[in-house]
Amino acid sequence: MARITIMEAGRTYPWLAHRRGDFGQWVANGLEVGEGDCRLVPAWDGGRLPDMDSLDGVVITGSHAMVTTREPWSERLADWLAGAVAGGIPVLGICFGHQLLAHALGGEVGFHPAGPEVGTVTVQSHPAARTDALFADLPPYFRAQAFHFQTVRTLPPGARLLAGNNFEPHHAFAYGESAWGVQFHPEFDAAVMRLYIATEAATLRGAARDPAALLAGVLETPVSAGLLKRFARLVAERF
Repeated sequence: MARITIMEAGRTYPWLAHRRGDFGQWVANGLEVGEGDCRLVPAWDGGRLPDMDSLDGVVITGSHAMVTTREPWSERLADWLAGAVAGGIPVLGICFGHQLLAHALGGEVGFHPAGPEVGTVTVQSHPAARTDALFADLPPYFRAQAFHFQTVRTLPPGARLLAGNNFEPHHAFAYGESAWGVQFHPEFDAAVMRLYIATEAATLRGAARDPAALLAGVLETPVSAGLLKRFARLVAERF
């Protein structure tokens, strides 16, 4: 049986983790695999990273860290990710993980010039998505949860753009046959999105965002959330 390794690139707020679980658990819930079919590995603490021959599939979580800080643990994780992709191991990067994957493969990451993208947003699928193993069945437009200050400014050479919107052109990309990055958060439900907006209200006001308006616009996002289950199915189909 295939097992998915969830590389935890950070932790959510301690109080939220106590109430709702953490990034890795949210991803595990979305994958909808058996309890023994995924493992959580803390990547942010500088510990040993899994051997490549132990990997069936990999998800890199979001984080409160920034890729451009170039912390030793994240640079080490980026090198590890490049090796996983080169080995043909299915990889899915989420938000920070999406940016780190792009960085690992030769793309450019930086702060978004227009500031943060926050809340429930509409994402448009691009033509390359129609024949993509992970994105093929998604509708032309779908809702997703977003909370990011940094962005993939330039995709890695050879990457295929799968989805974006007017604010964030690089919401999803594919690289090779088995690596994907998504800027949005398929593991966030509406309740978690609202808690993030409320917790960061002061920061958002400082970035000229209206927390009340953002909260009012939060909706559930079942289509984008379904990508995690689809990724788990793709991994399982390889075995």
